[in-house]
Amino acid sequence: MKVDNKVFVVTGGGSGMGQQLVVQLLERGGAVAAADIRQAGLDETRALAGANAARLSTHIADISDRAAIKKLQEEVLAHHGHVDGLFNNAGIIQPFKKVSELDDDAIERVMNINFYGTLYMTRAFLPHLLTRPEAHIVNTSSMGGFLPVPGQAIYGASKAAVKLLTEALYAELLDTPVRVTVVFPGAVATQITKHSGVDIPASGDEASSMKTLSAADAAEKIIDGMEDDDYHVLVGSDAFMMDKLSRLMPERAVKIIQKRMKALLDH
Repeated sequence: MKVDNKVFVVTGGGSGMGQQLVVQLLERGGAVAAADIRQAGLDETRALAGANAARLSTHIADISDRAAIKKLQEEVLAHHGHVDGLFNNAGIIQPFKKVSELDDDAIERVMNINFYGTLYMTRAFLPHLLTRPEAHIVNTSSMGGFLPVPGQAIYGASKAAVKLLTEALYAELLDTPVRVTVVFPGAVATQITKHSGVDIPASGDEASSMKTLSAADAAEKIIDGMEDDDYHVLVGSDAFMMDKLSRLMPERAVKIIQKRMKALLDH
């Protein structure tokens, strides 16, 4: 589905990939409802949109709250009249700790935002999307959704759940006007660590200094994938490499990641 003259909802639209998705969808001629939990981030997105901001609406919303999602859906439809596409992009990581060291609140927060937020947003907007001549759902999983990362086990579990949910949606919606894409970003330069309230230990400098793709380049690849109706979109050379390696030599792939992340867990 082409972007021009379509209306999109983007969660996490106040920073990182979400912010760039909003800006680039507007540049390609779309209208956007950007949702985020931070007003300051949405204000920054509006400033970056420049003259295209006339086609932008911004909405404060906590996607882990079903009542907030219902309110968001009502606000978006009241403002734009209809919606043609949904980018479930918002997400957080967990503290860099082993499963045995995590508290229940940290576990539930990651699952509520990453998985349930994606699920509830999809359920809120899907009935409307099914009425459109064509529509698209784009859900952001992660390289960690197909490759286990020690110290991010719950994050990975949430993103693996997004992967399987999205692939099932793809199958369920094949005979409808709604297409579905799942995105697997590798290392992308965003502020997800800061916005997740997570500190990277000093001993993790090597792991945290790996080469990253810019948020703008990542957003461009994601939108291109949506316009091409791609089933999977791998974002970044590391995602491509580890996707192939994890399928051909899964145990070796895990050991490579474990070695890379060991410093973060041994602090």
